[in-house]
Amino acid sequence: MGSVNKNGNEEPLLLSNNIGKPNLHESDGELERLLSDTTVPFLRRVGSATWIELRLLFFLAAPAVFVYLINYVMSMSTQIFSGHLGNLELAAASLGNTGIQMLAYGLMLGMGSAVETLCGQAFGAEKFEMLGTYLQRSTILLTIAGLFLTVIYVLSEPILIFIGQSPTIVSAAAVFVYGLIPQIFAYAVNFPIQKFLQAQSIIFPSAYISAATLVVHLVLSYVVVYKIGLGILGASLVLSLSWWIIVVAQFVYIVKSDRCKYTWRGFTWEAFSGLPEFFKLSAASAVMLCLEAWYFQILVLLAGLLPQPELALDSLSICTTVNGWVFMISVGFNAAASVRVSNELGARNPKSASFSVKVVTLISFIISAIAALIVLALRDVISYVFTEGETVAAAVSDLCPLLSLSILLNGIQPVLSGVAVGCGWQAFVAYVNVACYYGVGIPLGAVLGFYFQFGAKGIWLGMLGGTTMQTIILIWVTFRTDWNKEVEESAKRLNKWDDKKEPLLLN
Repeated sequence: MGSVNKNGNEEPLLLSNNIGKPNLHESDGELERLLSDTTVPFLRRVGSATWIELRLLFFLAAPAVFVYLINYVMSMSTQIFSGHLGNLELAAASLGNTGIQMLAYGLMLGMGSAVETLCGQAFGAEKFEMLGTYLQRSTILLTIAGLFLTVIYVLSEPILIFIGQSPTIVSAAAVFVYGLIPQIFAYAVNFPIQKFLQAQSIIFPSAYISAATLVVHLVLSYVVVYKIGLGILGASLVLSLSWWIIVVAQFVYIVKSDRCKYTWRGFTWEAFSGLPEFFKLSAASAVMLCLEAWYFQILVLLAGLLPQPELALDSLSICTTVNGWVFMISVGFNAAASVRVSNELGARNPKSASFSVKVVTLISFIISAIAALIVLALRDVISYVFTEGETVAAAVSDLCPLLSLSILLNGIQPVLSGVAVGCGWQAFVAYVNVACYYGVGIPLGAVLGFYFQFGAKGIWLGMLGGTTMQTIILIWVTFRTDWNKEVEESAKRLNKWDDKKEPLLLN
């Protein structure tokens, strides 16, 4: 015998014990019932609801933040290993990592966020069998995209020279980029897997896998870069290998774990159906996040055109790396917000979705404010982690007040982007990003950096202007949202993407 779920389908009794541990990460309607109970005094209702939401967010955000931080540390440690070979190697790794690698990262992560929307809402609606099909469809599309990106990686040297970068730095950066080609296809598999697991609030296994891989990565990087002497090429090759270790380990977990028993039912031919329509949603997601990721990429490329490109690249890349470090905390809350909102919308809980947005935004902002104060306190010494140059240290110290403001904004903007993904607003946010980043941020940065000769500081000021405008718009739109309407839109989206026939499993 089985129980009957809210969709009227019979399911095994053991389902709730194996799928995602509902008692840990799902309100199971408790939060919605509490928020709807007007017989309870308002302050008491809000207090109890906040405690429930914080408990739910803790089991999502804490391991998610850890995973993103660990993955970011791998990339940052590669840059640090390169930087201690010399300032040229640091500039080359920065240009290759931020100028070219972020192209793949932004595209792959953006396309993968389509899985985040669909899987999150499907899981909330208890349409578990759909998750595995979405995972496979996304992996297929991302792998195809990876083939086109490989061409760009191979031609990175002439491309960077064509846009005016220093030939000396570009020559070394191209070598670094060649070693990152295998990483492209690791991204193609990793991001769909990551979103597939996050939608079910299965995050701790990824945290353990990432932590173990980081240890392997640091040891291998030291041996390959310094002992074997492969330099920056060895550093990037080790980074690619580390990402593949994460991918393989996570896939083994999916196949073997009982928690994925009902969401992963093996490879299916259904993954190859509906690819054009799935591509449209993935493309909208990619545009949204690519425009944001490429924004910082273009700022680094602009720095390479300044009168002292090596100093500008070094100082700006160190600040963007530190900003990225703290940004990973907000990205963890971004993932938590996306999962909470998409799950609650799929479960038809509008009040819970709205309340979750408010709580996660406030918590993320408080943490970012603390981080901004720490960066200001360490402004004179923070650069020595990356390089021993005193000139670079002075330039970084000069940029730190602006860096702190960026960190403060990062406490809000990524979380609201996560809300947008959970709701399926990718296309709208793409328009906002175009207007704020490319209509305001980059032109303003170019004018301040070159015309007014503010250098790297001017470029960063322009970036702040665009990010501030985007954050204000997202706050306005998010907190004026009709969440009852979003519940209905979620139901329509799931009905559109629901596979009408049973999956044909591959043996």
